[in-house]
Amino acid sequence: MSQMESIGKILVSVLVVLGGWGCAKSSSVRYSKDRPERAARDMVAAKSMPASPVRRSPRHRRLQKLGPKRMEMVGKSRGPVKPAVQPRNHNTETYDRIYENRFLAANQNPLSTFSIDVDTASYANVRRFLTHNQKPPKGAVRIEELVNYFSYKYDTPTGKVPFSVHVEVAQAPWKKKHRLVRIGLKGKVVDKAKRPASNLVFLLDVSGSMRYGNKLPLLKKAINLLVQNLDERDTVSIVVYAGAAGMVLPPTSGQEKETVLTALNRLSAGGSTNGGAGIKLAYNLAVSRFIKGGINRVILATDGDFNVGTTNRSELLRLIEKKAKSGVYLTILGLGMGNYKDATLEKISNKGNGNYAYIDSMNEAKKVLVDGMAGTLMTIAKDVKLQVEFNSSQVRAYRLIGYENRMLKKEDFNDDKKDSGDMGAGHTVTALYEVVPVGVKSDVSTGKVDPLRYGKGAVTASDSKSAEMLYVKLRYKQPDGDKSKLLTLSVNDKGRSFKSASVDFRFAASVAAFGMLLRGSKYKGSATFGQVAQWAKSSLGKKHDPKGYRAQFLKLVSSARRLYGEKTGKVQKVAASNR
Repeated sequence: MSQMESIGKILVSVLVVLGGWGCAKSSSVRYSKDRPERAARDMVAAKSMPASPVRRSPRHRRLQKLGPKRMEMVGKSRGPVKPAVQPRNHNTETYDRIYENRFLAANQNPLSTFSIDVDTASYANVRRFLTHNQKPPKGAVRIEELVNYFSYKYDTPTGKVPFSVHVEVAQAPWKKKHRLVRIGLKGKVVDKAKRPASNLVFLLDVSGSMRYGNKLPLLKKAINLLVQNLDERDTVSIVVYAGAAGMVLPPTSGQEKETVLTALNRLSAGGSTNGGAGIKLAYNLAVSRFIKGGINRVILATDGDFNVGTTNRSELLRLIEKKAKSGVYLTILGLGMGNYKDATLEKISNKGNGNYAYIDSMNEAKKVLVDGMAGTLMTIAKDVKLQVEFNSSQVRAYRLIGYENRMLKKEDFNDDKKDSGDMGAGHTVTALYEVVPVGVKSDVSTGKVDPLRYGKGAVTASDSKSAEMLYVKLRYKQPDGDKSKLLTLSVNDKGRSFKSASVDFRFAASVAAFGMLLRGSKYKGSATFGQVAQWAKSSLGKKHDPKGYRAQFLKLVSSARRLYGEKTGKVQKVAASNR
């Protein structure tokens, strides 16, 4: 063998070795960046990979050994496994930006129109952040959901109207020269024994990202609570989805609790997330078992991380919007952290005639699925929307606090084809307006608009002399109806101070101020976390807070005060001056 041939063979050997190391390195990088749900697919590849002298990474060798044990069908039990703890250092959560409602001049924009919102997910999610000593993203703070997390003692409706309407006006605590208007709705309460039969389809995400203890394991326990309250009137089905979708429990009587829970407890997490396929299957199943005059609902439980199949948000929304026309309603239960897709879930809920809650504990599961079971499952009115007309002789400017993604055009109010929020049995809905009265000096800016060249002003002689502050109009449809009904109510301002306002008024104002502080709102005025605590304290006790939710709110305020660096001394001084 010549010297040149020897050198050539040595070079070839070196290149082979270097190529092996390069392959191992690239594989290691790929596995470190991949999502957990790709593990099953990678294990198949590892198992089928032929033996090679090329050096493989340790990760490759582990996959080759574990591959046959880990590849199991969706829904098949692997026996008791200790739930994994979800890491907090990896965060791909998504929240939509909120463009805060601004003050509008009443003489230029006398009408304010919006859809109701009964969702409570934002409050529970914000609580999760504060409990973990983290500032919630501003997009996670939807003030209307913070306020509506709590129940208020509005009078129950009488007669055929499914809810009552209440309005209260008093001083705005964070801006003493301004007024605060609270509009409240109270849905009729339905006795559990008299509720209609239900057709429930649980659509459960069992992809790899759901393996953590605060996701699928918590979800199983949560659904167990609901199942215990079902009976022979109810039918339960379970559809799951990961890389594909499948039915793991055909329609089963609510009496057969052991059968339902056995199917539920067999579920395990693994694979990617094809939510679109699961949605189609669940709705088709619900429609096939549709109960006329009953409760027909898909309950979607997920972290919202759809990554295969229909993954584009607009495509998912169109799919949900189409399925909602079937008459089947939607409930979304959000779970987990790190990869939580609140922006997607909130929009899906809006498009699917749905309600949206976030489950971070068994206490929250009990609140949503047991204590609020009727409200979560039973719709008493659909397409509920409000239009408030402000009298410009009494009101210079106004601002709706929250409801930014529920705003409607003024023409939408009388358009029965326009989809709006739905109201469940026993639900309370609260909306707050901050108002600048005519003649009050204020730093509020409504922008400048040139005088109109044509036409006359909207204010008539009779309007200019009216003592009415505003006029509330409300439209709603029966759950199975297509034509809306109208309710109206005129409101006068009696000049109440904040101190003389009702306990519920003061508490709702404190929650709204809390949301403005978390969001860093330019409209927060003189509000501080210390003041929020002072305003809310009068609403505690068994009479006003039988479940302890308001006491829990005060703890969150205390946590936020420390987290946002508000000095105690300054807080006490400001709080004292507010009395």
